[in-house]
Amino acid sequence: MRKSSTISPKVGKGAETRREIIRQAAPIFNRQGYAGAAMSDLMRATGLEKGGIYRHFKSKQQLAAEAFDYAWDIATKLRLEDTEHLANSVDRLLQLVRNFRDRREGLVPGGCPLLNTAIDADNGNFLLRRKAKRALDGWLARVRNTVQQGQQSGEIRADVDPVAVAATARAVAWPASRHVQKTVRLTGIDHPAANTLRLEKLGQVALEGPVSRTVF
Repeated sequence: MRKSSTISPKVGKGAETRREIIRQAAPIFNRQGYAGAAMSDLMRATGLEKGGIYRHFKSKQQLAAEAFDYAWDIATKLRLEDTEHLANSVDRLLQLVRNFRDRREGLVPGGCPLLNTAIDADNGNFLLRRKAKRALDGWLARVRNTVQQGQQSGEIRADVDPVAVAATARAVAWPASRHVQKTVRLTGIDHPAANTLRLEKLGQVALEGPVSRTVF
């Protein structure tokens, strides 16, 4: 006789509680950062005592890392909408960047989890820094792949560097980041009035290549 694959109610409830802790903790970490998220805040949000939280997570750091994964997954799904149906690769690239720059409704409260976590992880939290880097690397890879698809279809010139386009896309998508502030100083383009100009510049870079590799 085959053994039943039914998950026991105890295991199912434990997994559900764990997911709920992550859901409740994500806005706290996203708003306040790792150091600013007090255990009392997490206990208040989840309705659990400290021991109840640590029954499901080895440490506050593990909870923060999984809360980031949760927040980033929501942000990614929301910001990929209205991109895949676009036939032209340049339009798809611009929409992808526009979504990441402009879409905030529906995100975990606190803003962009990648930008927030990257800034927060500067204080030496290596696990969160790895998480943020992996998320950014994945997004940049998507941009590079879009450029390469455009090159294969003849929509983007073959001599355009996908890495340079991805660097410019990062500057447009996250205009508050340190990388972008450097770009602003080098180009004289002011934020936020030049958001449209930046998108036009990205389209130009995608089609023609960067004017100066020292800027982009």
